[in-house]
Amino acid sequence: MSNIAIITARGGSKRIPRKVIRPFLGKPIMLYSIETALQSGLFDEVMVSTEDDEIAELAQRHGASVPFRRSAKTADDFATTADVLNEVITAYEQRGQTFTNACCLYPTAPFVTPALLRQAFDRLQTGGFDCVFPIQCFSFPVQRAVTFTDDRLTWLQPEHALTRSQDLQPAYHDAGQFYFFNVAAFRQKGRLLTDNTSGLVISEMQAQDIDNEEDWQVAEFKYQLLSL
Repeated sequence: MSNIAIITARGGSKRIPRKVIRPFLGKPIMLYSIETALQSGLFDEVMVSTEDDEIAELAQRHGASVPFRRSAKTADDFATTADVLNEVITAYEQRGQTFTNACCLYPTAPFVTPALLRQAFDRLQTGGFDCVFPIQCFSFPVQRAVTFTDDRLTWLQPEHALTRSQDLQPAYHDAGQFYFFNVAAFRQKGRLLTDNTSGLVISEMQAQDIDNEEDWQVAEFKYQLLSL
């Protein structure tokens, strides 16, 4: 059995330019993911998928490998995570290297710890799952969401308009941190979320989407609180 960590770090972020190498509390944010993967002890290879020379140089200087550059096709705004992963796995296969499991770790996920990666890998193995990733519970019941129709609010699920919150089934969302998956299952099914996927429930404080300046500030604040 062999494992690879794939850190997806393209250089063309539009909303926060050069996001993956921007200092997060004094350190380029991508380095948190590289260090976490290396410290977990789970991986035979920790690589960074990028098309950017500066990102590649920084990654290699801090212990990750960059054996090839990401193609223009997977470096634009329209490429999916699955597209990038397929490209990486194929490129390694062409070099005669195959892996049993892979972990797609985002470069803007400083909250991920080696312990959380090990917990995900253990669940992947013991449960025989295709994929395991962190999830968070919605803070408000999604069954009682409302929407605008002709400038008027309407229930998305009218049957739950009067249902007590505690009587509604909890709903979860992808925490956007990493995906630990079986490579053969991914190649066969072509996606990460299958009918044989499991999740690790993490708290609201253990992750933060970082898509704009406000998100960045909230993430730094959360991270500092967790470090106290």
